[in-house]
Amino acid sequence: MRAVVTRVNSASVTIDGQVEGAIEKGFLILLGVGPEDTEAVCDKLAEKICNLRIFEDENGKMNLNLEQTGGSLLVVSQFTLYADTSSRRPGFSHAAKPDLAVPLYERFMDQCRRRGFQVEHGQFGADMQVASINDGPVTILFDTEKP
Repeated sequence: MRAVVTRVNSASVTIDGQVEGAIEKGFLILLGVGPEDTEAVCDKLAEKICNLRIFEDENGKMNLNLEQTGGSLLVVSQFTLYADTSSRRPGFSHAAKPDLAVPLYERFMDQCRRRGFQVEHGQFGADMQVASINDGPVTILFDTEKP
């Protein structure tokens, strides 16, 4: 799985002119699923992201996690994170097919909810407009295929 996690002051996703999900302080997560991903990989990624300490403490150091700051998550499916960019026109054959990707996308969000977080989301496969007010900016890339 691949995830781009951005610390935000606010973020939202709009589909057909309607806001589908919106958060204030927290993480905007663009989430991609690969064909070799499993439930175990998904669970581990959710645990890592939910415990990521990238919020500043009273000394200005990135030392606080999402729970300590009362943050939320906005999760947006993003198959383009698996783009093959070896040519000028990207290919997306390295992304998981929907029959695998949708359940893992849903599982990721469920794992975050089980940890007590508010989770907003877009719609898998939809044409979405994502807006965010990045904080920092602080953006972290996760790739479960790399140690």
